[in-house]
Amino acid sequence: MVISSRHRVRGEEDMLTLVLNCGGSSVKYQLVEMPAEKVIARGDVQRIGSHNADFRQEVRGKTILQRTLPVADHSAAIGLALETLAHPEHRVIEDFRQIDAVGHRVVHGGEKCTGSLLVTKQVIDVLKEFYDLAPLHNPPNVEGIEACSKLMPKTPQVAVFDSSLHQTVPARAHIYAIPYEYYEKHRVRRYGFHGITFRYMTNRAAELLNRPLEDLKIVNLMLGSGTTACAFKNGKSVDVSTGLTPTEGLIQSTRSGDLDPLVVTYLMRQESLDADAVDLILNRESGWFGISGVSSDLRDVLEASESGHARAKLAVDAFAYRTKKYIGAYAAAMGGIDVLIFSGGVGERSPEIREAVCQDLEFLGIQLDAVANYSEEVEKNIAQSGSSVDVLVIPTDEEIVIARDTFAIVRREGYD
Repeated sequence: MVISSRHRVRGEEDMLTLVLNCGGSSVKYQLVEMPAEKVIARGDVQRIGSHNADFRQEVRGKTILQRTLPVADHSAAIGLALETLAHPEHRVIEDFRQIDAVGHRVVHGGEKCTGSLLVTKQVIDVLKEFYDLAPLHNPPNVEGIEACSKLMPKTPQVAVFDSSLHQTVPARAHIYAIPYEYYEKHRVRRYGFHGITFRYMTNRAAELLNRPLEDLKIVNLMLGSGTTACAFKNGKSVDVSTGLTPTEGLIQSTRSGDLDPLVVTYLMRQESLDADAVDLILNRESGWFGISGVSSDLRDVLEASESGHARAKLAVDAFAYRTKKYIGAYAAAMGGIDVLIFSGGVGERSPEIREAVCQDLEFLGIQLDAVANYSEEVEKNIAQSGSSVDVLVIPTDEEIVIARDTFAIVRREGYD
């Protein structure tokens, strides 16, 4: 089926929305018909900047195209996606100008971007201010926005921020114990990330449990290559593990997570490193990859651990232990816990990690059902019957959150 009518925004129900998630060397996209939340097509381009980039597109759940080809940059990747959506052989739309709006996942908006925003020059300038704080994310996010501005100059765009959910975190939880002038001058504080995922996780949990979100004390665990823990109480984020940048908190694939800050200056002196070299170490060479020396993919590290690789086992144990500590800390901060949620690639697909994280947390009321934990169900409650804490596995859907916000904002602004 090819969508052939030109969608209009004002006065009509349907809006064809392109959702983009631009990473350092990748672009993921979905074409969503709103407000029906119907995914028309999805795809991704991996290894952007190489001569052997991988491009895949599926329509209504079926892969229709898979190619390896040169893709120079994010603009070329987005152009490839748009061209394929409208290509006579594979097309699902007649022309990419039928797309009514574009919604972007954006990682860091600081204190200036406290909610989703229509993209303007001023918004882009703010995103560029935070390049140093989210060097792996904000630059490609802006590249995606600027590419769409060139390819679809009349199409409204919306930025949906990972950091905005955590603007409700109280000052006692977001302030760093350094001279206050650095907060006043440079806004150095905890910001937190993965907010889009947490919005989906918490709302979905309330639906599954048939309980008001405002009544629940939730610990959210977004465990993927990037990881964040979030304490969610009275319908709001009240604490979060990631900080000024996405590097603080839990152990991640290549990021260190929490460490003594003087490790940085010590290594700089011992190894004659400059700031850029330390950034590279803490963001690209650390985490379970740095401990294990095996891989940034936790599946490889788990496999090596099970085969007797000592450093791989240490990496897995350290990751689970750090995560467990955050659950206990957040339960204490909220005065209890009603729900523990696992999401992200690791959280959704690794029963071994879920088991290791929940082990010995019975004192909090967390009792895991081993059969449910290892079952093939995707979305599920893996707590034992009678457990005082529900333990949910919820596959995230950031794209639908972005599509909803984009639809609402573009409709509100009255674009034709």
